[in-house]
Amino acid sequence: MTQPGVDVASPSGQPAPAAATSRPDLEAQLERHRVELTAYCYRMLGSTFEAEDAVQETFIRAWRGLDRFEGRAALRSWLYRIATNVCLNMLGASQRRARPMDLTAPQSADTPLPIPLTEATWIEPIPDARVVPTGGDPAEVAEARESVRLAFVSALQHLPPRQRAVLILREVLAWRAEEVAELLETSVASVNSALQRARATMASTKADPTDPVEPDDEAQRELLARYVDAFERYDMDSLTALLHEDATWSMPPYDLWLQTHDDIRAWCLGTGIGCKGSRLIPTIANGSPSFGQYKPAADGNGLEPWSVQVLEIADGRIAGISFFLDTARFFPLFGLPLHLDA
Repeated sequence: MTQPGVDVASPSGQPAPAAATSRPDLEAQLERHRVELTAYCYRMLGSTFEAEDAVQETFIRAWRGLDRFEGRAALRSWLYRIATNVCLNMLGASQRRARPMDLTAPQSADTPLPIPLTEATWIEPIPDARVVPTGGDPAEVAEARESVRLAFVSALQHLPPRQRAVLILREVLAWRAEEVAELLETSVASVNSALQRARATMASTKADPTDPVEPDDEAQRELLARYVDAFERYDMDSLTALLHEDATWSMPPYDLWLQTHDDIRAWCLGTGIGCKGSRLIPTIANGSPSFGQYKPAADGNGLEPWSVQVLEIADGRIAGISFFLDTARFFPLFGLPLHLDA
């Protein structure tokens, strides 16, 4: 991973002087940092759309402030300073996004569907292409995927905003304490203290590790193929056989979530029976295998979007499935069609 004190736009590896960062080439240099900055802002904010807004605001401020950028720091470090301030301004002192499992205890299949909560409540899925570098070192790609997992981003949301920034910069991006202190305009002692508190909070959450996405992993491909087959046939016995006993089944924007095989089966054959006959289109979100789900349209004309499913896999079985139901926002984001023929 590129170190924060090195400007990737500078062939010598030294900070680029102001004269070398002219307005005509600034846009190209900014674009080189878009993916990693989006990943950083997403971890901070928990929202795909807010992260992209934050990066755009970062670029606008960089453009406007170019005359004040005198090459005393690498362009990359300068952009992270701006992005951090943008994210801290966007976050209230206690504002955080969540998953249903953060808000309530598991419910039973006969629980009435609650009133949906607002978009601002939820951790949102993000396409890998927006936050994971392509063609880079395999270890860096794996690390990037791990750091945008739904469970990890949700755990980050338990931290106050500045602790969140410290943990990401130190633990994910491998910045030195001195560099983080300079960026946040604080002392090294304060950074180390914040990191210690953040680590303790993260250890108390349930950000359990999941298996990495491995396209060449035959066992994982077989598991996903069995899942698609079971879901599309709507065979609940086959589907629940692929789940851990304590697997989670959640459906933002509802805070209701399920956990037992009996409740998942009963829900799918009861309240969720409209999903029978669905088709799944594969995609990748948050470093995890994911699918666009289409269910039979109410008017009988083909299939309509129903959810983006994000699967979490651990130890060769499915540990959780999140069904994100805001298809008007998420299907275009993932490049999924808005209609399928029957």
